[in-house]
Amino acid sequence: MGKRLLVQRRGRGGSVFRHPGWKKVGKVAYRPYDSETFEKKVLVGKVVELMHVPGRGAPVAKVVFEDGVEMLMTAPEGLAVGQKVYYGAKAPIRLGTITAVGNVPEGQLVCNVEIRPGDGGKLARSSGAYATVLTHTKGKTLIQLPSRKVKVIDSRARVTIGIVAGGGRVEKPFLKAGRVYHLSKSKSFKYPTVRGKAMSPYAHPAGGGHHPKGLTPAPRTAPPGQKVGHIAPRRTGRRKGR
Repeated sequence: MGKRLLVQRRGRGGSVFRHPGWKKVGKVAYRPYDSETFEKKVLVGKVVELMHVPGRGAPVAKVVFEDGVEMLMTAPEGLAVGQKVYYGAKAPIRLGTITAVGNVPEGQLVCNVEIRPGDGGKLARSSGAYATVLTHTKGKTLIQLPSRKVKVIDSRARVTIGIVAGGGRVEKPFLKAGRVYHLSKSKSFKYPTVRGKAMSPYAHPAGGGHHPKGLTPAPRTAPPGQKVGHIAPRRTGRRKGR
């Protein structure tokens, strides 16, 4: 009788593998997109609280706007409780301002970047991350992502002026396994991970030590349990001529 693989147990979706959403404070995204409000007005909001969310490396700011709408936003570095936050396509370029990327001068550092207007923010959201506005063309803007890749986005997409707070987080070592354990609980990834090669034959297809064997590539359509080893690789084996 074999043992169920980790991918099989994860796919079943038991309590151990369920995301701890009840620990979160809410959806961290821009307020619902309304072109009339965003493009024709400049709303003023106030930062009422800076919060820590389990599993998130960057702090979250709770902002209440003058029209009564509340929003949870990724806090840029330097944002403080009581500070004013401007919202609008023509809002002034200050720390924490939420504006259209087409309104941002070239060379400015921004964060929480939307790919298309209204998606709530998709890029440069982790602690210390930022994107750089490179240039503007007809209705489009070129930005450089944290990966140094250049991407073209809609000029109406919303961005936050500044870089995400919490930079330098990854430079601090964990020092002991217990800290990684608690991080895994808050982020819902499984820790520790064991190589299949290090297991016994009953526990994994790659297990059982002394005679090394390579696993053949598994197709994309393979069920969990069969899908181990090279998952539909582009190529396998030794690369020649390099």
